[in-house]
Amino acid sequence: MLIRHPHNIPPSNITDPAVYASRRKFIHTMLLAGSAGALGVAHGQQAAGTPGASLGKLQSSPFSLTDDKPTPFKSVSTYGNFYEFGPDKESPARNAYRLRTRPWSVTVDGEVKTAKTFAIEDILNWAPLEERIYRMRCVEGWSAVIPWVGFPFSELLKHVEPTGNAKFVEFWTLADPEQMPYVRIPLLDWPYMEAIRLDEARHPLTILAVGMYGETMPKQNGAPLRLVVPWKYGFKGAKSIVRIRFVEKQPATTWTKAGPEEYGFYSNVNPDVPHRRWSQSHERRLGEFFKRKTLPFNGYAEQVAGLYAGMDLQKNF
Repeated sequence: MLIRHPHNIPPSNITDPAVYASRRKFIHTMLLAGSAGALGVAHGQQAAGTPGASLGKLQSSPFSLTDDKPTPFKSVSTYGNFYEFGPDKESPARNAYRLRTRPWSVTVDGEVKTAKTFAIEDILNWAPLEERIYRMRCVEGWSAVIPWVGFPFSELLKHVEPTGNAKFVEFWTLADPEQMPYVRIPLLDWPYMEAIRLDEARHPLTILAVGMYGETMPKQNGAPLRLVVPWKYGFKGAKSIVRIRFVEKQPATTWTKAGPEEYGFYSNVNPDVPHRRWSQSHERRLGEFFKRKTLPFNGYAEQVAGLYAGMDLQKNF
């Protein structure tokens, strides 16, 4: 595994998240010019800031692996990416009230012996729910510490039997223009799809999350089911999952198709691999002013670096 650690990047050279991303500025300008109004997006309806229904008594987990104080719920639920509800960080909290999370089902197919479709109510009964406090890192330079509620992805494997050909797992998200108005605009190749290797999915840190902060998952954060892989950049965490597909070959994902030079398939947090438009060496926690150094694998190197032994992590970024 090849990981280098440059020490000469001054803070002044680190692009502030507020001023980066010319591509997203263009999209935002286009939308402000009238697209949002044409879509009939409601304004002033806040879907965030208030916790949802309690998930009751949760099983303690040995996998939190951090003493960091969780980021305030309001910060996490009002600032983030969910492009189906808009291109800027505040849009999901305004617009995700449209999402209907019941009824909801998830289809599991591909390289499995028997494809199945599960109702979300059945999925919630697969295993005792755990609360896991994970550090999360976004590729744009901001980060958070979030108490997720969910269960290991490996629980899914008890209900389906992947074939010997299964090497990767795809996660397909809902793309309904009635509920998600920005799906009508080709910001990305809809539906949103991410993927990880099967051994990454099996890792004990990988979870399917159904809530956070002890409550049901807010719609703008990926209700009712999302992926959480804490050593990878946040865009790998597919939200509002409707399909899980086991495949043999590494697939093209939404972001590798949108910007292959900027968003690698692996997307492991590696501060030594800069994004083409900004450095990844430092990050700013939501609610904090000062930046901190970004840790390799987001601080989970001891647990996951062995998955990539012998790989050049600057080439396979």
